[in-house]
Amino acid sequence: MKILFAASEAFPFCKTGGLADVLGSLPVALAAKGEQVSVVLPLYGQIPAQWRQSMTNRGSAYVDLGWRHQYCGLFSLVYEGVTWYFLDNEQYFHRPSLYGAFDDGERFAFFSKAVVAMLPAMDGLPDVIHCNDWQTALVPVYLKDAAARWEAARAIKTVFTIHNIEYQGRFGRDTLGDIFALGDGWWDDGTMDMDGGVNLMKGAMLVADAVTTVSPTYATQLHDPYYAHGLHPIVDMIGPKLTGILNGIDLKTFDPATDEAIAANYSARRMAGKAECKLALQAALGLREDKDTPIIAMVTRLAGHKGVDLVCWAFDEIMATGAQMVVLGTGEDYYEDFFRAQASRFVGRAAACITYNEGLSHRIYAGSDLYLMPSRSEPCGLSQMIAMRYGTVPIVRKTGGLADSVKSCQVGQADGTGFLFDTYDTGDMLTVIRQATGLYYGNRAGFNAVRKHGMAADFSWKNSAAAYRTLYQSL
Repeated sequence: MKILFAASEAFPFCKTGGLADVLGSLPVALAAKGEQVSVVLPLYGQIPAQWRQSMTNRGSAYVDLGWRHQYCGLFSLVYEGVTWYFLDNEQYFHRPSLYGAFDDGERFAFFSKAVVAMLPAMDGLPDVIHCNDWQTALVPVYLKDAAARWEAARAIKTVFTIHNIEYQGRFGRDTLGDIFALGDGWWDDGTMDMDGGVNLMKGAMLVADAVTTVSPTYATQLHDPYYAHGLHPIVDMIGPKLTGILNGIDLKTFDPATDEAIAANYSARRMAGKAECKLALQAALGLREDKDTPIIAMVTRLAGHKGVDLVCWAFDEIMATGAQMVVLGTGEDYYEDFFRAQASRFVGRAAACITYNEGLSHRIYAGSDLYLMPSRSEPCGLSQMIAMRYGTVPIVRKTGGLADSVKSCQVGQADGTGFLFDTYDTGDMLTVIRQATGLYYGNRAGFNAVRKHGMAADFSWKNSAAAYRTLYQSL
């Protein structure tokens, strides 16, 4: 099969979060299975020169989007067995950041329209176009519109993956024609209309041939208004068209035995390097150097749905366990300021790294003992998988992909890999933090057994890639 992924970011070219990790590894896993895989991305100004120097200019065209007649360049390179395409337009993609501009709707409408328009310039039409989140939600819509005049496009199937339903691409009614260049028929038949405005994710869910999300539990939760952010009627409507497939991680990138970013390499058989990584992390972040004090870490976007408010409310109680606390991430100003303040209060015991730093994240995973992820909702989550890979025991709320990937060690399971709590509640979270730190202090052999079970878990893309192949074939 020929599979084309359309996405707004992918590691190692451009990254703001977990979407980039998925798009950097799932296509590679499918290519390793013999599929002909390609990915199309915007040619952002942030893409490093080392990649640009390897690109081949495949030509250019003009893409019409309503009254706009915009240049689009096509570049490509081959990496890890995958052909990577990049669509160039400096007006839209040479910005200070990937997202957050006032015209994001127009920028990604152009990208989606250009994906369809540039298909003939790529290496053969794909059998399947796999789109991801609201930034590419218009690809199935534009493809269906083009298929009315372009016979070859009618054979192309589309898959739309919801990585986080909270971000839907909502815009005013007037954008349908003016920004997205769609006729009133798309509104009148209910495809794009949601609560009196345009909803791009809703349109993709209805038009795509298949819809997936990133864990089985999250797929079930999306029928619940609490998790679906208003789209639960659409989830119910598409019924069996929705499938939950758990994400994996890139085992080569996240491997403590070979990771060049960490202080010392180690494996489940030879764990000495883990202690060296811990001492190096404490020294680097100004924490008291003590191999017997547990470090609790968070590498996260500082946003409410990540459960950061629970941590804020319980911070003094967490410190009362005797543990050290490390937070890496950026996000809402309140949370950034809060963690900076706690680092000043608990000098030598708490560190706030308010930044994005890929190398530092690896050092935190390697040097910590416990990984806290108390999310209000978590479609899949990759951090808990990465933490287990590095021998850092997760403490997570039982929701979404966290429920699917962490096995409780609290109920005597011989293969338990972490600690889970059910209710989104400070008290419940503190209970399991105390259990985890209590196990660390009181039964180090038992703690190390949980640690090694997590390191032995299979979070490769093997099973997930097979599930996607089966889905594509069914289409």
